[in-house]
Amino acid sequence: MMKKYVFAALALVCALACSPKKEEAPKVMARAVPERADDFVFENDLIAGRFYGKALEGNPTSPGIDIWVKLPGKLVANEWYEHAVNEDPDYYHHDHGGKDCYKVAVSLGGGASAPLVDGELRYPATNYRSYEMLEQTPTRVRFALEYPAWEVKEGVSVSLRKEVSLEAGSYFADVTDYYTFPDSAGVLTVAAGIKLHGAQGTVVDTREGSHSIAIWEHASDQSIEPEDGMLGVAIAAPDLENPVIGINFALDHALIISAIRSGEPFRYRFGSCWSKGDIKTAEEWFALVDTEP
Repeated sequence: MMKKYVFAALALVCALACSPKKEEAPKVMARAVPERADDFVFENDLIAGRFYGKALEGNPTSPGIDIWVKLPGKLVANEWYEHAVNEDPDYYHHDHGGKDCYKVAVSLGGGASAPLVDGELRYPATNYRSYEMLEQTPTRVRFALEYPAWEVKEGVSVSLRKEVSLEAGSYFADVTDYYTFPDSAGVLTVAAGIKLHGAQGTVVDTREGSHSIAIWEHASDQSIEPEDGMLGVAIAAPDLENPVIGINFALDHALIISAIRSGEPFRYRFGSCWSKGDIKTAEEWFALVDTEP
């Protein structure tokens, strides 16, 4: 009888050990969205956003990152796109536990970069034209976007490969931009930045010796419905040795500026939050940005 119980127990242990493990629910995602104007969307459990694709060129043609605010927790972008495509094109402009309420237009949006030549940001002539998925796990995603060559000054054209990585549980994504241009051009001044919306009561936080800059403001895109929450947006470049950080009122951007040679990595981070989530005040957001490595 004892042997019978022993064999039964062993069989149970084997069944438990050999049974397929439950797959971990993804906490990150990124994908091209051909069904909605060639967007490229990215998301983790805290933040979301998109880059503009070919089908949106002219409406707008912009490298800017479009920030989507959301409540912490589940992934929502695929659900929003499904409703936008099948029911209401403005679905994600309404509050469904988050929304698109950050105005990008032709700008750097919530943390893109561009060459800075003769005091002007020289934006790409197209939106991203191709992408590559580099890594995708339940807790980390990494992708690359390609922007074809465009002229930034007479005789000098540049192309851009943008690599972005996003991990679960972080309000920030990591970016490495590779600008390629003729070696004869020497160095190229580039700037990562945040579009400012002065009419939205923007508060800017930057400190001497800091490698980051953050803002806190009312929603800047309220064309569909009013928004009573606040948005935090930030960029940080802790690996840059001597970045120039500050506000350019002529360009209406907060910028981190550096100089690179062709093919050198330009590394920085961008992040965002929503006051309806876990970060309620400008002070909380600025403190979090200050602790970012």
